[in-house]
Parts: sequence; C-alpha cells; structure tokens
Amino acid sequence: MPLHLTKVAFGASGVEHLAERLLERAATGPVFLTTRYLPKRHVEIAGQGSLFWIIKHSLVARSPILSFGEAEGGRVAIHLDPHLVLTQGRPKRAHQGWRYLEDADAPADLGGDISSGDALPAALIGKLAALGLV
Repeated sequence: MPLHLTKVAFGASGVEHLAERLLERAATGPVFLTTRYLPKRHVEIAGQGSLFWIIKHSLVARSPILSFGEAEGGRVAIHLDPHLVLTQGRPKRAHQGWRYLEDADAPADLGGDISSGDALPAALIGKLAALGLV
C-alpha cells in the first residue's frame, strides 16, 4: 500500500489557481517542493504515493510524487507530476509542512485531471462536497 503526504496549498485561492501555478512551473523545469528533511518513510511514498493538497480546510486534489532528490542549501526536493488529479472533497485541518496520509484514509479520485477539461469545476465540487453529495 502506498503512503501519501498532505500539504496546504498556501496562497492558492482554489483548485484552478493551484493547477495554473503547477503548470506554469512545469513550463520552466521540473516541478518540486522543498523541505528541510527527507521523510523517514520516503521509500513507501516515492513513485507510488501522492501529495494531497489542502485548500480551504479540505483535501481536494493530488499530485503524484515522482521521486525525492537534493535541493539547494542541503534541502530535500519532492518531485511532483504537474497535473492535478481531482479527489472527493474530504475535510482536513490545516497544518504546517507536510503530514503522512495512509492509503486507506486517502479520498478517492473523481476521474481525470483538472487540465483535461473532463473534471467538474472546483467551485461546483466544493458545493457538492458541502452538501455531502461527493
């Protein structure tokens, strides 16, 4: 079973905004986040796990984690696939940094990625999740 990470999408007003930011970064090179320490359970994550994004206190999308590497200043880079996969909205308290998320606790995918145009608009997903319909 893969292991995942959760992280607040700081500064993102919504899923569309986060998707735009990731695709803009992909145009100039690999997409990665930096962190101070390599997760102790990184072997369970790399190549199988995802980074689940928290926006407005809800897990709303995920980016597959491709690998871990070195970054400037002795930091660790978490390399991500720049295409967001929308997930069923699930409440999640905000936190600093990243946290582990077991596969059994991860929300299910809604199908398609946000850039394909097949997905429901994020605002609609948020309203449906608030009503308990997704």
